[in-house]
Amino acid sequence: MTFVVDSSLALAWCFEDEQTAPIMALLDRVAEAGAVAPQLWPYEVLNGLFMAERRRRLDRVRRRQLAELLRGLPIEIDAETAGQAWNASSAIAEKFRLTSYDAAYLELAQRRGLPLATLDQELRRASAEVGVDLLGAD
Repeated sequence: MTFVVDSSLALAWCFEDEQTAPIMALLDRVAEAGAVAPQLWPYEVLNGLFMAERRRRLDRVRRRQLAELLRGLPIEIDAETAGQAWNASSAIAEKFRLTSYDAAYLELAQRRGLPLATLDQELRRASAEVGVDLLGAD
């Protein structure tokens, strides 16, 4: 695996109006070398797809197709995420005023010593502050 992937990046892969060359290059990188995500990643990505369907950005058939595409990627789901929630992730969330969800991505990147691929600006700011390499921006 080459980096930690968050839901904002994964959802950008799903919508043409959010796709850029660097974002799609990261999809290719995942397909070739894999990535890692915290345990909450499938829930966040699926929720984003359900919200897009409810907002009529896509229909049920397309939502299901995209969910299968994402599920089929070689993305390791980190088994230690939940164990980090009460201490390490909580401390990150508090220090940087992040959601506990976003803190889980940063904690995982720090623990594994991997870059973080995110489009979330607050998460990018916090990651830069602690010296985690960032991917995903143009």
